[in-house]
Amino acid sequence: MRFDVVTLFPELFAPHLAVGITRRAFESRLVDVRLWPLRDFAEGTYRRVDDRPFGGGPGMVMLAEPLERALAAVKAQRAEQSPAADGTAPVVVHFTPTGERITQALVRELAAGPGAILLCGRYEGIDQRVLDRHVTRELSLGDFVLSGGELPALALLDAVARLQPGVLTPESHEQDSFSEDFLLDCPHYSRPELLQPTEGSDALPVPPVLLSGHHAQIARWRRDQQLAITAHRRPDLIAAARAAGRLSAADERVLKALAQPGC
Repeated sequence: MRFDVVTLFPELFAPHLAVGITRRAFESRLVDVRLWPLRDFAEGTYRRVDDRPFGGGPGMVMLAEPLERALAAVKAQRAEQSPAADGTAPVVVHFTPTGERITQALVRELAAGPGAILLCGRYEGIDQRVLDRHVTRELSLGDFVLSGGELPALALLDAVARLQPGVLTPESHEQDSFSEDFLLDCPHYSRPELLQPTEGSDALPVPPVLLSGHHAQIARWRRDQQLAITAHRRPDLIAAARAAGRLSAADERVLKALAQPGC
């Protein structure tokens, strides 16, 4: 799959693509990331990409024409080098606080597809005419505002890369939070078995069930922890799991017990 990133700051991407376990996907071109510096498509001595907004107001707006030229170049190269099998135009993603929230389901959808063009805005935003003409999907990391679209683009690339074959073992991402059963992940422990006390804190052991070697009991304990954490922090996900038929009778008993006073 191929992701073309139109950005004012391509230097933000190189370090991330070269480190960590997800670099396997980028180095092998399972996830082929191509960076398009927006100023290369600006004109004039200063390569200007922004100007004051019509109607007044604070800040600056990214100009339409450099973005139009950049997107035309990206689309032309994709049509020549990476044409879609069904002849469809590439998805163009714009990152904005007003977009739909990125979810694991959306990441899985993109991870199984041909990629996309990622449009990273800055300043007060992008001339709306560019969005109206080119953008297929608007996405957001959450209900907060960032300085630009580069961090959401990096987050999306990382999430997509880790789902590619050979990057992680299948079990690793199948048990992630927001996986197909909708639940948050359970706690994890490693050595030592007893974390020594510190001032103001007692010694902390690993839960005994994890040392038992009893796989069925361990699986049940982990599932119970998932249910408890999800019910406490994201009850909406419990409702989604229930609606999708992902909760067993044993799960429902655990949730009923958790709902009792004092639990």
